[in-house]
Amino acid sequence: MVDEPKTYNQAITNENWKKAMLTEIQALQDNHTWELTELPAGKTPIGCKWVYKLKMKSDGSIERYKARLVAKGYTQQLGIDYIETFSPVARITTIRTFLAVASSRSWHVHQLDVNNAFLHGDLTEEVYMTLPPGFNTEKPNQVCRLLRSLYGLKQASRQWNEKLCTALLSIGFDQSKSDPSLFTKGKGDKFIAVLVYVDDILVTSPNISQITDLKSFLDETFSIKDLGKVGYFLGIEAVMNSSGLHLSQRKYALDILTEEGFLECKPVNTPMVPGHQLQHDDGVPLADVSKYRRLVGRLLYLTATRPDIAYTVQQLSQYIDAPTDSHLSAAHRVLRYIKSSLGQGLFYPKGVDLQLNVFSDSDWASCVDTRKSITGYCIFLGTSLISWKSKKQATVSRSSSEAEYRALATTVCEVQ
Repeated sequence: MVDEPKTYNQAITNENWKKAMLTEIQALQDNHTWELTELPAGKTPIGCKWVYKLKMKSDGSIERYKARLVAKGYTQQLGIDYIETFSPVARITTIRTFLAVASSRSWHVHQLDVNNAFLHGDLTEEVYMTLPPGFNTEKPNQVCRLLRSLYGLKQASRQWNEKLCTALLSIGFDQSKSDPSLFTKGKGDKFIAVLVYVDDILVTSPNISQITDLKSFLDETFSIKDLGKVGYFLGIEAVMNSSGLHLSQRKYALDILTEEGFLECKPVNTPMVPGHQLQHDDGVPLADVSKYRRLVGRLLYLTATRPDIAYTVQQLSQYIDAPTDSHLSAAHRVLRYIKSSLGQGLFYPKGVDLQLNVFSDSDWASCVDTRKSITGYCIFLGTSLISWKSKKQATVSRSSSEAEYRALATTVCEVQ
């Protein structure tokens, strides 16, 4: 297994990482990301560093070596180096709905990645940065004045999203009011939909020529990497066949088991002991709480395609402030359950009716610590499960009817 270097001095000894850094610098220069200049009086440059990442395929093999030059945005000053930072990303429910509709209608679904996406954003602020490690100039004491946004800058994601939105709107796309990351255009055979998650993009259309034309436009405007038919998106494996689309996070689940040392564990049939209720002060407090918090965080993302563990992970999430050995033991049982069902996920069949079917429920005062109730719902588009939730209610309900009404209100909000 190849290790990812932590510093520039470690990376420079490896030809693959050296080549990756040269490729990144060349991309930055071709994009006119900065200009070299003397630092004006009264200005303080922000720092930068190299970040190294191995890009893996779904089968675990190395796809490519990636070196990214990242600005130390945490040193930026509000009102001087940046103003606004917010940038939308697609909701996971929107992604599942997007794929469910496409699968039902037997549309083409392709994915693409924008090369050096954040570098395309234009900066309106005057930002100076120190020279990248390993980058030398003929004149001493020079700095980089950033003309384009750079990874690590607080406003980088916002500037890129604004640039992409402007480009899509300019060619006739309509931006969804429910989720600003979704863009649609045309009707019938001319219909095309685009879903954006930072620099990862999904495109679907009944007409492959529509997708091809959009790819050509985006490649001319930004330079993209065409990844073809959807296969591995945001850690989710998508397999399309004649009967429909199957979504799973098998590789992600394997990574969790490997990291926690549960790859050879004995599997169990349920994620939680039936009837067992966790309590806040149940057990001995953990000396190192970070391990528990990281595990629960990773399990939370696994629920993107695993509704079967949603309730259990919701229970575990209640105790991240002060976890005990009892809570950790319950989390380990989830890992043993995952071992028994690694490839389990969602299936979106072809040719089904797209009628919404919604189910809502709640318990009453089940939390022994707060006496709050838990809301649960699941929403189907035809037979495709697109949204679900298990969450503790914000206030104490004084009756089971009140708890049910709160659950219904939450469900209706999601449906709308």
